[in-house]
Amino acid sequence: MKHLYNFGIRCYTTAIAIAALTNHKAKLWHNGRKGLIEDIEQRLSTRCAKQRVWIHVASLGEFEQARPIIEKIRELNIDTEIVVTFFSPSGYEIRKGYALVDEIFYLPADTPRNAKRFIDAVNPTIAIFIKYEFWLNYLAELKSRKIATYLASAIFREESIFFKPWGKIWCKALSTFSTIFVQNDDSVRLLKKLGYDNVVVAGDTRFDRVAAIAKNGKHVPIIEQFIGTKRAFVAGSTWRKDEELLVDLANDNPEIKFIIVPHEIDKAHIQNLLDDCGGRAICYTECSGTTNYDNYQILILNTIGLLSTVYRYATWAYIGGGFGMGIHNTLEAAIYGLPIAFGPRYKKFNEAQEMIACGVAKSVSTYKELSEWFTPLRDDAELWQQKHTAAQEYTKKNIGATDLIIEEIFGEHR
Repeated sequence: MKHLYNFGIRCYTTAIAIAALTNHKAKLWHNGRKGLIEDIEQRLSTRCAKQRVWIHVASLGEFEQARPIIEKIRELNIDTEIVVTFFSPSGYEIRKGYALVDEIFYLPADTPRNAKRFIDAVNPTIAIFIKYEFWLNYLAELKSRKIATYLASAIFREESIFFKPWGKIWCKALSTFSTIFVQNDDSVRLLKKLGYDNVVVAGDTRFDRVAAIAKNGKHVPIIEQFIGTKRAFVAGSTWRKDEELLVDLANDNPEIKFIIVPHEIDKAHIQNLLDDCGGRAICYTECSGTTNYDNYQILILNTIGLLSTVYRYATWAYIGGGFGMGIHNTLEAAIYGLPIAFGPRYKKFNEAQEMIACGVAKSVSTYKELSEWFTPLRDDAELWQQKHTAAQEYTKKNIGATDLIIEEIFGEHR
């Protein structure tokens, strides 16, 4: 089975190399790994760390889960260097300049040779994998060297590969982890079926991250000027299908200001959205302190990095992605006590299911469902306040995963 896995890794890297000829993200992935091992060896050879933590994340979402851990390490002045690796270019390209870590790299492809050379170069005292990443050669190398390795903010489901007949090799890989920090009790139950009891329900570190963002929220003058004295509906990380519903909702609610934050901000996508809005929309990058917003109902946020802050100006929120691969980050909106709607593909997201159960969120599949959710929340202040309070209570009770993880990992390594 391991030979088949290694063959699959080689096939994947070859396929990415071919795709890089025409696909931008594939090109970033491929080019980012040219000479990578040599670069890592050279850059780390000049460092002489007493203790080094290697944190691996898949992409931007997982980095946001790792970030509270990184910030807590720095806050506590734990004497250690931090090396972060990304699998995906979409995360690496945005966060490669993050100042609180010592080095940020792409993760070299998971071949036995790369795993040995990478771990030789990094020489981690501690390794932390975030949520879903299970690279078998890296885990095997860490285990063989008896390096303390942890899995943080993980979640396990019965349909995952660990519980399939062909998943035994991944089940065995779990033995690498000294402790597996999971988000919920179901994950504990499922891991016990596999024979693992080194499991701690810590929760999701993203709650700590969004709480920190809300606490340190900054003002965005253009957003404040655009909204004025009206109420605002913020739709984050939207895709085409989401935007079709939202433009219709804006049409039916001319007294509400809408801020739409597309997941993809390429020129073609933004132009299509502008065309749909029929002259009632303006792009954020076109705004200035002297812009007159009287004739604009919709602001398109065609820039990166402001969404988590912009939610603070909202009265209601919509989270995109639910008509595609799955919804994006709902917690960034929930921390501000916002009633939330999103599309039908949310089942893989524990927090979305919990928020639906406590009445904070609503899944919609049609414009009719979206309008029926929104209209009472627009008109009934008491109903809105109930949802607002429920959202605040939900996020508040889930804060604290980072402190638990830090104490477990670093209590004996400080």
